Amino acid sequence: MINRNHSLSLVKQCDTLALARSGLYYQPKPDSDVDLKLMRLIDEIHLNRPFLGVRRITDTLHALGHRVNRKRIQRLMRKMGIQTIYPRPNLSKRNTQHKVYPYLLRGLKINRPNQVWATDITYIPMNKGFVYLTVIMDWYSRRILSWRLSNSLDSSFCVDALEEALYRYGKPEIFNSDQGSQYTSDAFTDVLKAHDIRISMDGKGAWRDNVFVERLWRSVKYEEVYLNAYESMQHAKSRLSNWIDFYNRERKHQTFKTTPDQRYGILGDLKVAA
Repeated sequence: MINRNHSLSLVKQCDTLALARSGLYYQPKPDSDVDLKLMRLIDEIHLNRPFLGVRRITDTLHALGHRVNRKRIQRLMRKMGIQTIYPRPNLSKRNTQHKVYPYLLRGLKINRPNQVWATDITYIPMNKGFVYLTVIMDWYSRRILSWRLSNSLDSSFCVDALEEALYRYGKPEIFNSDQGSQYTSDAFTDVLKAHDIRISMDGKGAWRDNVFVERLWRSVKYEEVYLNAYESMQHAKSRLSNWIDFYNRERKHQTFKTTPDQRYGILGDLKVAA
């Protein structure tokens, strides 16, 4: 937007575009090593005790010898996209201008593949910095149908994961998510509408459904993420790709006693018609 080689001075360009000149010289600072360490600890605490709020997570960090205040922990949790799990109307920060859809899973017996798909986002620590992981999961089989990594919490990587799952595996009858702005955005819901998929969003009384995806996050982090210090986004993608393949093909679900692939009814990457 600002052209430093333009005949107009930078001052006049900023005035014309109603931009603050201070923004020209601002260089975003990377997260400090201390903040990255705290974020890793917050992630582990939240994974083990997802019902703890900001105050109790701060108390836990104090007990571990970290002298931090509540506002700092609150800021880091927002950056990580972490929300405390407990019964309340909104489980995730949403855009109030976006439409919120009703919850459709209450009392529904889920007994077949592609009846319900679900999605969520989690924070993934790396050696330096962090990224976000989203998955599209088949509710019945717990199979991961697609996934994406991103260094920001916009909706584009969620849309990419959704479109891949639809292309490779047909479509579900119902798609369930929380009320996060990524899922209430027009970019995301328009894809669902275009495929005539019923949209369901967690609301009051539906908080327990997030527990299923939380179990997936616990598995991937303790079996893969926390054992490896990812050096780059590419390194993270490679390692997570191997683990997700293992999860789908080889790792038997403790409840079903079968692998997600077997319960979903496929071998390999065969496309399943809706």
